[in-house]
This record gives sequence, C-alpha cells and structure tokens, in this order.
Amino acid sequence: MATSPRTRHLSKAMAKWAEQRGDVYAPACQSRGVLEHVTSRWGVLVLVALLDGTHRFSELRRKVVGVSEKMLAQTLHALEEDGFVLREVHPVIPPHVDYTLTPLGQEVAGHVEVLVDWIEESLPRILEARAKQPPRKSASAPKARRVTASGR
Repeated sequence: MATSPRTRHLSKAMAKWAEQRGDVYAPACQSRGVLEHVTSRWGVLVLVALLDGTHRFSELRRKVVGVSEKMLAQTLHALEEDGFVLREVHPVIPPHVDYTLTPLGQEVAGHVEVLVDWIEESLPRILEARAKQPPRKSASAPKARRVTASGR
C-alpha cells in the first residue's frame, strides 16, 4: 500500500517535532539531564530562592540551608549551562558574583514554585498518609537464621 506525498510529509514533520520537543522517556534524550537539574533538591531550592531576585553566592548559601559550597556551585553551574541562571562577575576586589534568573529560568522556577507551594500546603495530609504506612523491614537488617532439624 503506497502512502501519499502528503502523508509522508506529515510523518516527517511529526518526527522532526518530536525530536525538537524532547522525550524524557527516551534514555538518551538530553531532557533527562535538564529534568535532573531542575528537580534535584538543590536545583528546586535555588530556582525558588532566585525568584526573589538577584543573589550573591553567600546569600544563596545562607538562604538554602544545608547546601554545601560544592553542591551549590555545581547546582548553579548546571542551571547556568541549561540557560536558567545568569552569572555576572563584577571586576572588584574581593570578587563579587551575582546570580539571577534568565527569562527561561523565571519560567521554569514559576512551575517549580507551584510544586513547592503544593507540598508545603499539603504537608499535613502527606504526613498523615506516611503515619498510616506500616513500617518496612530494612534491607540491611539481619536476617533470621534458619534452624535445621539438627539445631544448626
């Protein structure tokens, strides 16, 4: 059965659109790396923190309590590479570096903020659901020893 030129054109256009759009379910798709950067614990917190405006590294470190300097630097670098964060170095002594969201960063941070707000508002229900769960056996807990008929 032959396909019409119109059908072939539509198929090519759809394939090109799918390639440009990304597919997080495809193991080699670059969107997985972006998803990891945006949804990591520190990525989420940095994006939401930067919604308040420009921050210096030390300000971000104080605001995102618990993040190490190394993890904050890695997170900022990844978000900068993805086009979400703008790093501006001022030529002064001591060095002064500002971090701010790009328009693309503001867009993604807005989506992440909705999730953060939902989690904060839903926390009582989440904790209630957790409390109802039976305790799980730890994978590292020692296993009971089987005793054979001989007592060993």
